Amino acid sequence: MFRNQYDTDVTTWSPQGRLFQVEYAMEAVKQGSACVGLCSRTHAVLAAVNKPASELSSYQRKVFRVAEHAGVALAGLTADGRVLSRFLRNECINHSFVYEAPLPISRLALKLADKAQVCTQRSWKRPYGVGLLVAGLDESGAHLYYNCPSGNYFEYQAFAIGSRSQAAKTFLERRFQGYKDYTPEQLIKDALSAIKETLQGEKLSSSNCTVAIVGRKDDGTIEPFEMIGAARIQELIDSMEVAEEAPEEAPAEASSMQEEERGSEDAAAPMDI
Repeated sequence: MFRNQYDTDVTTWSPQGRLFQVEYAMEAVKQGSACVGLCSRTHAVLAAVNKPASELSSYQRKVFRVAEHAGVALAGLTADGRVLSRFLRNECINHSFVYEAPLPISRLALKLADKAQVCTQRSWKRPYGVGLLVAGLDESGAHLYYNCPSGNYFEYQAFAIGSRSQAAKTFLERRFQGYKDYTPEQLIKDALSAIKETLQGEKLSSSNCTVAIVGRKDDGTIEPFEMIGAARIQELIDSMEVAEEAPEEAPAEASSMQEEERGSEDAAAPMDI
């Protein structure tokens, strides 16, 4: 994108009907570290890449809990994301205080979209340069929403945002149709696999990813939104690597057996003559 006379103000339209500052904010989301979200009927999972700014610094948190039944993962400007996660936390607290019930996830995503939209029509404001995946559980089941800096929001079965997220989307598009019936462990493994697609050769480990889950148990009680421990994540990654290596070893064993059989046939050929 190139600077032009129509991008000095968020309320200035270009002749093509574009708001360039909103598009710049959406570009900031594409430059952020990758985040992935998946949901089944009863559970929702969020995963994010832990990407430090330099070798000497620690990474910034990308996954936040906003209520017992909901949380967010963000890509883009982390500072903007912290402000919006605090707003969502306050909305959940206020709704719970007034109605003595958790805020539905669809209403939560709508409130966030309305707040983002206001920044696209006020000349003294700028759009939030962050995209959020909102995951949670309510009476109708588990839900996953993507909130865009433009004020649009969409519900997804699975989605990925951030840098190199297209590779994760391609992986999710091949598998999303079965997610409704997935167990929590299967969702977590697919979230880790999708995150791995965005690393471009870098080894996936518990130190460079964060995973969180929320859902409903078989007895109907809610599993609160919580971060999964590093030890548990590493166990799942190790089991995934073992499962990937097993199919590779099987063809090698089969080929060695075929060679042995071929060798025995060659040895017996002169006797047949």
